Amino acid sequence: MSPEIHFASARELARRVRDRELSAREVVQAHLDRIEAVNPQVNAVVTVEAERALREAARADERLAAGAEPGPLHGLPVAHKDTHATAGIRTTSGSPIFADHVPDTDELVIERMRAAGAIAVGKTNVPEFAAGSHTFNTVFGVTRNPYDLSRSAGGSSGGAAAALACGMHPLADGSDMGGSLRNPASFCNVVGFRPSPGRVPAWPVPAGWATMGVQGPMAREVADVALLLSVLAGPDPRSPIALDTPGGTFDAPLARDPAGLRLAWSPDLGGMVPVDPAVTGVLEPAVKVFTDLGCVVEEACPDLSGADEVFRTLRAWQWELSLGPLLDACPDDIKPSLRENIAAGRALSGADVGRAEVLHTALFHRVRAFFERYDALLLPVSQVPPFEASLEYPGEVAGRPMPDYLEWMRSCFLVSATGCPALSVPAGFTSGGLPVGLQIVGPHRADLAVLRIGHAFEQATGHGLRRPPL
Repeated sequence: MSPEIHFASARELARRVRDRELSAREVVQAHLDRIEAVNPQVNAVVTVEAERALREAARADERLAAGAEPGPLHGLPVAHKDTHATAGIRTTSGSPIFADHVPDTDELVIERMRAAGAIAVGKTNVPEFAAGSHTFNTVFGVTRNPYDLSRSAGGSSGGAAAALACGMHPLADGSDMGGSLRNPASFCNVVGFRPSPGRVPAWPVPAGWATMGVQGPMAREVADVALLLSVLAGPDPRSPIALDTPGGTFDAPLARDPAGLRLAWSPDLGGMVPVDPAVTGVLEPAVKVFTDLGCVVEEACPDLSGADEVFRTLRAWQWELSLGPLLDACPDDIKPSLRENIAAGRALSGADVGRAEVLHTALFHRVRAFFERYDALLLPVSQVPPFEASLEYPGEVAGRPMPDYLEWMRSCFLVSATGCPALSVPAGFTSGGLPVGLQIVGPHRADLAVLRIGHAFEQATGHGLRRPPL
């Protein structure tokens, strides 16, 4: 195997393929070798398409030799999230109902990655229908944390995060409703970005106007996240909420002097979320890095009252509209926690949804006013370090019981309700060697500014360079 290939950045690999220092075939083969070597231990890539990927790599090399202009991801191997439809490649959504499902068409994010030159090597594991921040299902089993195989890799993009951490591919697509890009990035010491709603248009989706769930990029470093965002972002007529900003806007230099930025730090969102002391023990010194960089850091938090009701109501409504018919058809093939979410959606009245929308609007304006005073909000990504993989979710956090599998994710899902862009960036390790991420939240649609703040922190600390012992 070639560590200089499978742990190289996406930008570096793309440059070396463009300059013909490496062939696409060499890059793809190196990553396939890495998957074969370490995937049996972590169970991150659940469908491998080696022969197909090598054929595509050979064609990519031929096109480059013939003088074709390479795309920004030319020759880069990617295993796509198993909830994202990939034409000709099995897409199960972690459900026994779709265990043998092979789509005929790509969904929009896959279209864009393939058009940019990415080569699909397989699919990454997810919890059933991406419900939950711990990746396990009855089709493929549990994805394990590469820093401690007894621990969770997070979710729902847990397979993607674990694969990135292990060097199985340099970029990953994911999705995030309640933390599914951010939580696994925190657990696996990689970078996950929840973009603003509409930044990455989604198609096909049953509720095109919904904003709680988004799709976005993951990588081992912020610059690579920005590279993939430049491919995924941009308008599309099939999405009614797609933002007009061209994707190429995000392929801009990230280096900026952060001195003078006003940053708010909230270790527990004003007491709204319990946080394990092991997490705050890592983050409190990490936040001081911004002071050393010349930022003004104050402990402050926006008023997030109502955010819990907004998220839980709109999430339940969305689960019912998307999976309700499937529950009726296959009630025994959907996990109990998801059945409960769908039932909660069915119990909603029009007045319940209307109240959530009113609260949602009021929340937006309070957060908007908060960001008139601060350039970004810093807080924990996850309320706990990676927990035991045998659990469905942590039963308690800092001595407080967790009544369901959502409650321990409040540090992420309350942010989802704001509609603000949010980044998880590696921030250090517990005394037991478990990764902890810092969450950086920016004003409405300030995606590039958030990436630049995360890049400055990453360059000052280098925590993402610590590799798992595999």
